[in-house]
Amino acid sequence: MELARIFSGKKFMWDGRVYTDEIEWRGIAQKYKDDGFEVELVEEGNQFFLFTRRVVKEVVVEGKPV
Repeated sequence: MELARIFSGKKFMWDGRVYTDEIEWRGIAQKYKDDGFEVELVEEGNQFFLFTRRVVKEVVVEGKPV
C-alpha cells in the first residue's frame, strides 16, 4: 500500500494499519474524525486501509527568535 493518496485533490496519509474487521476500522475512523481528521477508506478484497489528513490551524514556535 502506498503511504499517501490523493482524494478530491487533497493529500491523505495511510495510517499504516491493515483492517479486516469492519467494526474495528469504523471505530478507528470515528476516533480520527473526533480528533479533527478527515478520513478516507480504501477497500481491496477483504482488507481495508484508512487514509487521514488534518489541516494545521496553528503553528507553535518554541524558543526565542534568532
